[in-house]
Amino acid sequence: MSVVPAQPRETVQVRFPDGRVFDGRHGTPLEAFVKAAALPRHPRVLAALADGRLRELTLRVEADVSIVPVTMADSDGVRIYRRSLSFLMIAAAADVFPDDTISIQHSMPFGGYYCERTCPTRGETQPSISPDDLARLKRRMQALVAAALPIRHVRVPLAAALKVFQETGDLEKADLFAKRRKDYLTLYELNGVQDYFHGFMVPSTAYLDLFDLRPYNRGFILQFPRRQQPDRLQPFEDEPRLAQVFQDYSRWLSLIGTSSVAALNRAVRESRIQEVILVAEALHQMQLGAIAAEIARRKDVKLVLISGPTSAGKTTFSKRLAVQLLAHGIQPLALAIDNYFVDREHTPRDENGDYDFEAFEAVDSALLQQQVRDLLAGRTVVQPRYNFVTGSREWDDELAIGPQHILVIEGIHGLNPNLVAGIPGQSLYRVFISAFTQLNLDRHNRVPTTDTRLLRRIVRDARARGYDAAATIRRWQSVRRGEKNYIFPHQNNADVFFNSALVYELSVLKSLAEPLLLQVEPGTPERVEANRLLAFLQWFDPIGPDGIPSDSILREFIGHSIMEDFHPWRR
Repeated sequence: MSVVPAQPRETVQVRFPDGRVFDGRHGTPLEAFVKAAALPRHPRVLAALADGRLRELTLRVEADVSIVPVTMADSDGVRIYRRSLSFLMIAAAADVFPDDTISIQHSMPFGGYYCERTCPTRGETQPSISPDDLARLKRRMQALVAAALPIRHVRVPLAAALKVFQETGDLEKADLFAKRRKDYLTLYELNGVQDYFHGFMVPSTAYLDLFDLRPYNRGFILQFPRRQQPDRLQPFEDEPRLAQVFQDYSRWLSLIGTSSVAALNRAVRESRIQEVILVAEALHQMQLGAIAAEIARRKDVKLVLISGPTSAGKTTFSKRLAVQLLAHGIQPLALAIDNYFVDREHTPRDENGDYDFEAFEAVDSALLQQQVRDLLAGRTVVQPRYNFVTGSREWDDELAIGPQHILVIEGIHGLNPNLVAGIPGQSLYRVFISAFTQLNLDRHNRVPTTDTRLLRRIVRDARARGYDAAATIRRWQSVRRGEKNYIFPHQNNADVFFNSALVYELSVLKSLAEPLLLQVEPGTPERVEANRLLAFLQWFDPIGPDGIPSDSILREFIGHSIMEDFHPWRR
């Protein structure tokens, strides 16, 4: 009896999460299978996880595969949309403003990028962009969307890519890739415009119909949808103070010659990085001194409230501010919001039935308010201490303050007005702290502020809390939801914004984060994020931690901070 060999299939199969399987010929683009599945338009599918790996919809399927659609409601999906939309804007600007360049500066909180128009021949930013010019740019973008032009990736010899960047005046890219080990570079091409982008794109301009342009300051805002409402644009909400923080930091980076990653790497290679570190730390010290001086000047201030997202550096900031206050003859005394948690059985639950420790109702705000009023009136209180093991309140020492004291409250709800309801406004001074990163790879590729904070947290969690990188990444979306629900809505209550970003920190975090990211198990959703971060870190030249001052905010994450054992509140 002879065995008849199985005939190879002429088709491949793509399996969707709902169990449906679609057949297609070898080499059929993944986009065709997604269209055949007739998935809902909103949130639109922009890419896919194919056997656990993030893939573009232009991928030609050559073997059976299981996929999970990546939509605008996913973090990877919204990054792909914003990146592709940026390329659409740049390609349209090449037609509308052929002698000018567009640079993407920083993000805006309602869902947008602040951009500026520059004339390379004069080496200056245009004073403004007229409404007519912006309208022409928008119409050209809409025309490219209506044409459904393909966005192709092309492999270009490195020398040819560098020539393209030099001819277009994109010297940051030319400098960044000059040290590349591989002899080629993958560029994207749209309507004859070629450019490098760090990450994947949508297949065509037809996917990019949801955007707007609006004038702002010296430039304009490219507005796009956010994950929470992927089918619409959020109303414009001006954040002038936050925009000013980014603008100030951008000017400061230019002054010290580190306005891009390429410039930072050049400082490393030319042994100037210690100077950059010292100046960056001096900027933090200068800001801290100015905040302390303002608190001392305002004689009525009795309560300093500090809030900010995770890994902003709140703990070290609070202690360094305490040092500055002591220098002004003011005695700081801390009340930790975490000690005012309600007993666990009274903690509210989220939509999944889990304890929502980040909800405002998880804090006994009434007790906190009463104790603050008692302390400010000269009465003695007994401090609560929350036992995180038993999930119940215990009681600590008695506490009283004198006229030389200032109460310092730090925590997630620090700027929520309900936290200190009834306390006179003139008695309060509010600080919002975050890492407002302005250093970008180049004029078209941003370094997101959230990536800086995530890398800080990965390094700290592994060092101080025993969590591996996968665990930190797994919790990150929940952490981000808490920030958006309970922190960012109140940031404008702040009297001052403190930018905890350090221009050199990603070069330090690189060596510490890379081994942790490489340990994330392949084929998992966490590895997809780890791979993205690893690809991003490759552009930074590493530097060691030896030259980092012992009181630096960065030390809170990498270790050996002198502030860990400094407790001014116990004096």
